[in-house]
Amino acid sequence: MTEDARFEDGREAPLNIGALDVEDLKVLSALSQDAVFPASEMRWDRKARRFGLLLNRVRWEDAGQGRHAPERVQSVLVFDTVTGVASQGVPKGDPDTVLSLLSVDFTPANPPSGHILLTLAGDGAIRLSVEAVEASLRDVTRPYVAPSGKRPRHPD
Repeated sequence: MTEDARFEDGREAPLNIGALDVEDLKVLSALSQDAVFPASEMRWDRKARRFGLLLNRVRWEDAGQGRHAPERVQSVLVFDTVTGVASQGVPKGDPDTVLSLLSVDFTPANPPSGHILLTLAGDGAIRLSVEAVEASLRDVTRPYVAPSGKRPRHPD
């Protein structure tokens, strides 16, 4: 016997997802696309082997987008098993510089280790050397109306 869906089943809950392989990372990348963050909101804890970003991400998964204006939400994107961090075109610690995340990709080196590449708009990039893919994306605030009132668009 099947049950009817309840109103509560359709609620729009905050994201809290993990990635343990390349396929998972593709989902995390899609949900993080076009997230913006100040350069001062990234941290590498060398001792804990963890790299994190506080993002203002587009709610691409928002099922209610037809009922209200486009939304963003603050989220924490964390990568574990990080053994090294390198960047290009990224001013470190400048609170006035806002970066835009375009994609998150993994290139194996000696599986399961490899490099996670965070590609940023404007030719910037952050490369994380990792022992394995182990990442998470967690919403930490309530959604808010995107200041632009629009969703980002990309040419086909």
